[in-house]
Amino acid sequence: MNFLENIKQRAKSANKTIVLPECTDIRTLKAADALLKEGIAKVILIGNPSDIKTNAAGLDISKAECIDPANYSETAQLSEKLAELRKSKGMTQEQAAELLKNDGLYLGCMLVKEGLADGMVAGAVNSTANVLRPSLQILRTAPGIRLVSSFFIMVVPNCDMGENGIFLFSDCGLAQNPTSEELAAIALSSADSFKKLVGVDPKVAMLSHSSMGSAKHPDVDKVVEAVRIAKEAAPHLMLDGELQLDAAIVPEIGKSKASNSPVAGVANCLIFPDLDSGNIGYKLVERLAKAEAYGPITQGISKPVNDLSRGCSAEDIVGVSAITAVLA
Repeated sequence: MNFLENIKQRAKSANKTIVLPECTDIRTLKAADALLKEGIAKVILIGNPSDIKTNAAGLDISKAECIDPANYSETAQLSEKLAELRKSKGMTQEQAAELLKNDGLYLGCMLVKEGLADGMVAGAVNSTANVLRPSLQILRTAPGIRLVSSFFIMVVPNCDMGENGIFLFSDCGLAQNPTSEELAAIALSSADSFKKLVGVDPKVAMLSHSSMGSAKHPDVDKVVEAVRIAKEAAPHLMLDGELQLDAAIVPEIGKSKASNSPVAGVANCLIFPDLDSGNIGYKLVERLAKAEAYGPITQGISKPVNDLSRGCSAEDIVGVSAITAVLA
């Protein structure tokens, strides 16, 4: 069973509810049809019921719960709670109610906040900033987490490195130039995400153009300090660096360049020093190695909200929804 099929099976067992707020887009409705047909998750759709029914002609979304934000019975209660969350910014209950009626992303996040849904998937028609803004304002970061970051699960065909060809790459979508403290936080969040999704112990390599002091540069120093911080915070975690990519994943090179490292040559979680290298790295592997790339998946929010690429397919929405259900 491949990675995604395994995730779908686990999502079916979890029986979670996912909010899909972008119901003006046919890809979202096709995804809802597939999620319900396959029993991957229960679905809440946000939008005008008549418009949804018209747009979904030929699809079966009869088992989805459709919430009309203009006439939702829970709006008063949710707006009171949203106003309380945002009172430091001067939000009134009337303003909160108006926001919930006109912005499905805010309504979706409030449903997740109040336990009426387990996670939300959006981004087919909204920017990353628009998806994450209500997530951070309403759900906020998880306890002990200092920043939200993202990752990709990469499944490389015919590969015996990583976890039988499965890797986690982070951060490839959010943190532009993380500090040492932020890089350590990304590593710790990524290790937890890998364990939850792949089901095996993470082996985390903090990547650099240097391996164990082979080069001197402030960029290397940043990674060295991140390793120190991460090890201090999670001494039980199998994590090491700084490591060049080949030293991290190729056993014989790992032995040659970092013989005393427990991670060198066997890493399955790769933490890139900045967004440029992470984004370039995952796209190189996706295109040249014909790898499957699942993401970007957000991590660090108290409850799962995941952002889609605006070029996503309905199948992509199904996959991210299944991952969101498992993370929930």
